[in-house]
Amino acid sequence: MASAQLFSDLPLSERLALARRGTAHYSSQLALIDAVDFGEPTLLSGWSRAHLIAHVAYNAAALCNLMHWARTGEKTPMYASPDARGKEIEFGATLIPDALRNLHDHTVARLDVAWRDLPEKCWHNQVTTAQGRDVPAEETLWMRSREVWIHAVDLDVTAGFGDIPEVILRTLLHEIPGKWAGKGTGKDLVLVEEGGRGERVAVTESATREVRGSLAGLVRWAAGRGTGGVDTDAEPPRWL
Repeated sequence: MASAQLFSDLPLSERLALARRGTAHYSSQLALIDAVDFGEPTLLSGWSRAHLIAHVAYNAAALCNLMHWARTGEKTPMYASPDARGKEIEFGATLIPDALRNLHDHTVARLDVAWRDLPEKCWHNQVTTAQGRDVPAEETLWMRSREVWIHAVDLDVTAGFGDIPEVILRTLLHEIPGKWAGKGTGKDLVLVEEGGRGERVAVTESATREVRGSLAGLVRWAAGRGTGGVDTDAEPPRWL
């Protein structure tokens, strides 16, 4: 079987389109939430919708910092510190719904313009993520795609993992076990896709504990969003 096409295999224009499509999908879910429901819980423990909306908006602003870094060479971290990032989200969660919607609209527009105006040669310039990884600026397209497609589900409105494009799901199917392996967790796990391409993704070569399910179900489970679509009683390790 030929190897599955992943996000990084796509031309830059297609990756950019998927990031923009994901943003539109997330924005459509946000638009369905009434102001009185911003305080309702999300699929992320301890976070209300207001917390999540603030987080996604500030993430766009943080990625703008990386695009500035890539374009100018001026070191511009995503966040001043992990503590500052957390305080920013807590503050954002106190904003009234209209202010949060405006924050979302503004930061989304800023990031889209930053992507649009970045010279082609700058996409390969190195920047540093909040986790300390040195990556080319084009990695921001995957970082944002992952963010908006998953968090659209986390808002707990109508979106599901089945709405996420296959190439995003397949990339996550490989990325998440890779994150586990890097942390030395989930060493016995093998994700087995039933249907589709029938992929098997093992955390280690010696792994034997199979978690079976649909592509969307496996990614949902691996990302810690529930067991729908999988057959297992195992708990997934944290991946981010």
